[in-house]
Amino acid sequence: MTRTRAMVVAALLLTGCPAKVPDPIPTADAGADGDATATRSWQVVLQKLDGALLSIWGTSATDVYAVGGPHGNAGLKALVMHFDGAAWTRLDAGNTDTYWWAYGTGPKDVWMTGENGRISHWDGAAFKHYASGTTATIFGVWAASPTEAWAVGGTPEATSGQPNDVLLHFDGTTWSPSPLPKTLGRTYFKVWGTGPEDVWVVGEAGTIWHRAGGAWTLASDPPVAHGTLLTVHGCAPNDVYAVGSRDVLHFDGATWKAEPVTLLNDVNGVSCGAGPGGAGAKQVLIVGFGGLKQRHDGGGWQDDFGTPPYKDLHGAWIDPSGGLWGVGGDFIAQPQPNVTRDGVIAHYGAAPIPTTITR
Repeated sequence: MTRTRAMVVAALLLTGCPAKVPDPIPTADAGADGDATATRSWQVVLQKLDGALLSIWGTSATDVYAVGGPHGNAGLKALVMHFDGAAWTRLDAGNTDTYWWAYGTGPKDVWMTGENGRISHWDGAAFKHYASGTTATIFGVWAASPTEAWAVGGTPEATSGQPNDVLLHFDGTTWSPSPLPKTLGRTYFKVWGTGPEDVWVVGEAGTIWHRAGGAWTLASDPPVAHGTLLTVHGCAPNDVYAVGSRDVLHFDGATWKAEPVTLLNDVNGVSCGAGPGGAGAKQVLIVGFGGLKQRHDGGGWQDDFGTPPYKDLHGAWIDPSGGLWGVGGDFIAQPQPNVTRDGVIAHYGAAPIPTTITR
C-alpha cells in the first residue's frame, strides 16, 4: 500500500500525532472581510476541543457550524459547534457518533451525517434524526433545497459483506437508497452540486460520478486522479474542484484536469467561494495533513503551510463574505477511551474571530 493511500485509510479507519498549536488570539469582535485591501492572516480560533472537527459550513460569517466528534474514543459525545458572530455554542446532538459532514440551505435547514448511518437535521432549534437504512459511515451530504438532498458513504477498504456504494436521496420526507448504474464496491466520500440536475460524487479509486438530465454517468473512466478523492466543491457548473491524496483536480465544464499546485502533504478538503467582501475574483482553499493550507485568489496558489494551525486539517469552507475557514484535529490517532482529539478551528481574514465559548 502506498503512503498516500495508507494515510487516507488510517484517517478513515482510526489509525500521527500532529504538532501543538499556539494559544488562540485574544477575543475580539467579529468582522466580515468587507475590505478587499485589508491585510488578512490566519487565526487559530478554537483549539483543544474534546473531539476532532471534520467539516465546517454556514449560511454567513455569523452563522457557522463545525462538526465532528470522538471518532472511536468512547466516553465522549458528538461535537457540534455553532458561531453566531459573537460567541461559540456547543449544541447537544444527543448521540456519541462522529459527524463527518455538514451542509444545508439555510439557518433552519442544516444536515449533519456521520458514523453508523447517522443522519441528523438541525432546524435552528432542535435536532431530528432520520433513518438511513445503512450501518455504513455517511461521509458526505449536500442539499439542493429543503425537499431534496443527497448523501454518500460506505466502508473504506471494505471486505465481503460490508456496506459500500452508498448513495441516498431525501425527498422531503424520508431518506432512501438511490442505486448508481454500476456497483463498484467503493466508498463515496463527498457529494456536491449546483442544482438537482448537476450533482457530483467522488470516492475511492478516484471515482467521479455526475448526475445530469436525471441520470448518473461515470465521469472517471478512465480515472484522472491517482488515488482516492475525498472532497468535491465548486463555484459554478463549469468551475468544480475535487481533491484527495496528492490530487487537486479542476473541471472546466468539459474535462477534469490536474491543477498546477505543489503539495507538501496530502490534501483532504477544498472549498470554492467569493473573494474578500463577497465580490470580485473567486477564492479557492485546500487543506490537509500537517496544517496544509493553500489559497488561490486569482493570482496563483499561495502556500500557508508554515503558519498555524499545524494540526491535521480535514474540512474547508469559504463564507459568503470571503472569510476562509479550516477545521481538523487528531482524527488519525488510534482510539483511546476518554481521550480528547484536540479539535481545532482556524480562520483566514482581516478581522479576528471571537474565541468565547458560552457553553
